[in-house]
Amino acid sequence: MERQASPCKLLTNHAHVLLYLQAHPRDPLRKVALALGVTERAVQLIVADLEAAGYLTRQKVGRQNQYELHGDAPLQHTLEANHCVQDLLDWAASKDSEDLDDEKALHNWTVGEHGSEV
Repeated sequence: MERQASPCKLLTNHAHVLLYLQAHPRDPLRKVALALGVTERAVQLIVADLEAAGYLTRQKVGRQNQYELHGDAPLQHTLEANHCVQDLLDWAASKDSEDLDDEKALHNWTVGEHGSEV
């Protein structure tokens, strides 16, 4: 039986950004956006949310930002309250995950009339 693509996504874009930045802490947000298939502005807002929640800090290194994840920060939903960010990151890393491949990540990316769009 062939598995069909589902519109239901179990992990949020916030989780995707965390997972991406764990593997690529020095990548510019434009590259994060391209890899995740969302706008750069969306990634900027997500990073601001994650920073405000204490999940990461942003540090200027030269002209670029570098992101440090805080694995000891607790997950905020009551169902996950006994877990921390590092538990999520470890779980994702342990599941035969491959590094994000730009070609795979961009398979649904198109360039629209007003620039890059998903």
